[in-house]
Amino acid sequence: MSLLTLANIRHSYGSHAVLDGATVSIEAGEKVGLVGRNGSGKTTLMKVMLGQLKPDSGMVALQRNARSGYLSQDPNLDPDDTVRDAAERAFAELHELHVQAHHLYEQMAHAQGDDLDRLLKQQAKLDVQIEAAGGYAIDHKIDAMLHGLGFTDEQFSLKVTALSGGQKGRLGLARLLLEEPDLLLLDEPTNHLDIGGRQWLETFLAEEYRGAVIVVSHDRWLLDRVVSRIIEVERGVIREYPGNYHKYIELRRERQLTQARVYDKQVDRIRQEQGFIDRYRAGQRARQAQGRLARLERFKRDELVDRPIELDVMNLQLPPAPRSGEQVFAVEGIGKSYGDKALFNNLDLIVMRGDRIGIIGPNGSGKTTLVKCLLGEVDVNSGAVRQGSRLSVGYYRQLHDHLDMSLTVWQYLQSVIVGLDGQAKASEQQARDLAGAFLFSGIEQEKTLSLLSGGERSRAVLAGLVAGAHNVLVLDEPTNHLDIPSAERLEQALSSDDGGYDGTMLLISHDRQLLEDTCDKLVILDGIGNVRVFPGRYSDWAERQKRTASEPQAKADRAKPPAAKPPTNRTAPAVAGAKSAKPRATGSGLAAITLAKLESQIEELQKQIASIDQQMLDAAVFTDGPRSKQLQTQRARLERELGPLENEWARRAEGP
Repeated sequence: MSLLTLANIRHSYGSHAVLDGATVSIEAGEKVGLVGRNGSGKTTLMKVMLGQLKPDSGMVALQRNARSGYLSQDPNLDPDDTVRDAAERAFAELHELHVQAHHLYEQMAHAQGDDLDRLLKQQAKLDVQIEAAGGYAIDHKIDAMLHGLGFTDEQFSLKVTALSGGQKGRLGLARLLLEEPDLLLLDEPTNHLDIGGRQWLETFLAEEYRGAVIVVSHDRWLLDRVVSRIIEVERGVIREYPGNYHKYIELRRERQLTQARVYDKQVDRIRQEQGFIDRYRAGQRARQAQGRLARLERFKRDELVDRPIELDVMNLQLPPAPRSGEQVFAVEGIGKSYGDKALFNNLDLIVMRGDRIGIIGPNGSGKTTLVKCLLGEVDVNSGAVRQGSRLSVGYYRQLHDHLDMSLTVWQYLQSVIVGLDGQAKASEQQARDLAGAFLFSGIEQEKTLSLLSGGERSRAVLAGLVAGAHNVLVLDEPTNHLDIPSAERLEQALSSDDGGYDGTMLLISHDRQLLEDTCDKLVILDGIGNVRVFPGRYSDWAERQKRTASEPQAKADRAKPPAAKPPTNRTAPAVAGAKSAKPRATGSGLAAITLAKLESQIEELQKQIASIDQQMLDAAVFTDGPRSKQLQTQRARLERELGPLENEWARRAEGP
């Protein structure tokens, strides 16, 4: 039986059908991504799954005794709790079981005969419940969870009232993950996480979390790593795609191309039928024309497919920006601190015309402050910043309180961009073309800025900046409020390879896909005053970090004395999918096998582990959540088998 089943769900708000016949089945332990444009019905679908919203029609069934949990954007936290106390409330049921166990032990101390037997049975049952609820060693779970989501030991004793909105969001996520519900629904869990937090969360969900997960996220790297199926909500209709996010993009593209061909043929048929109807509507064949009109209306109602959304690559013409000097910023030994908090020290950086630099680091590490120092908005404590000549800077900030909210989308864009000749005022058509390229439909272009959602308003501001003839763009978390289609359109607009923006860009972002696709150099802050410049893309930096993390273990292995090293065949090639050698000796039986057989088994296990390590270096495997998890589990099993064999070999090598 499926963990959760939704059958033929329909729900409308007024005349707008948000869900139209949605049918979904979720299996135990499955990881599923839920995607779709903002306003497409994702949140409504999740509320139906949770039982918070009763649909107009359809059936919802959650497996008996299964628990579900939902990440609220405004978690319900006790303001008088400390951070650690709030996280520990995830084990409220466990604490109650411990109280029951304590009372049971008191009764057992004085019971005899049948009463003692009855209490012993209760104890056995209670022990099973306690183990299922988390056992006795929960402190390390709480600490690891809080650390993974960016809390320091010093913050554990802070009151909830002292936390920022982002910190409360992370604390709510920590408590929910510690509760370990059978079905976990996460709505934008990465909103308040820096890159380190996102990496920790995706590893936890992919490799450690045993329950089923349904996640809505604009973090495509997380979707690629965690999920094995994508559910898309579009115009009230549910479509399912096997695989991670990149596989979904491929399959969706194929479906849209097929749908577009069908749509074009249907439009041709409608045009021909309408031509016949208009020609003979008032003549001798009027009766026939009337019959064909009725059939045409039925065809439009029952058979006409929708035009695919976002099928075409963005066709965007940008007005030319004035050419800046070759050197845009020259930074010499700058440092900035606030009291005892050092943000960065001794930073040297040359930004040349056309550079595309990503600025990354933990929350609060000084990324925005660094940009403001480059622009001259904030003074540095030491060093110097020199700006190049003929700079025209477009700066995307988190707040948009400078906007005239009475303007429509196209009017706003017309007011902030220039004509394609770089001189004259932009025409209404140019403004509308730009709005369309950034996914504003004809009707949406007539909305005033005051009526737009936060994500829509961000999209309009970004469109104006990209087409504003600026030779320097500074973007501070531009995708925070964007859905995935909007983020992908922004990437196309910023990519000089696709004919988009070709000026200098400084990008502050935790969106790893955006960094990967648009930046070729990184400035990395660590939050304790250190900063480094890395020439390369984000994936290059991530690979460097992965190698660096493995170096201490590699050095430790090389430092072992030869006598303590078990045998290994270092020239053996990695064999994908190699099977374990049998029979396998374990436990006390190891002493009975020969040294040659012991060495053979060690070498076989090492070859299999090396094979898995080689496979994990393949990007296609690393980004495939289920495959990656399978290999990690297999590797852990092999390591467990290898340990006793190596210990036995070392024991014999040391002699009697």
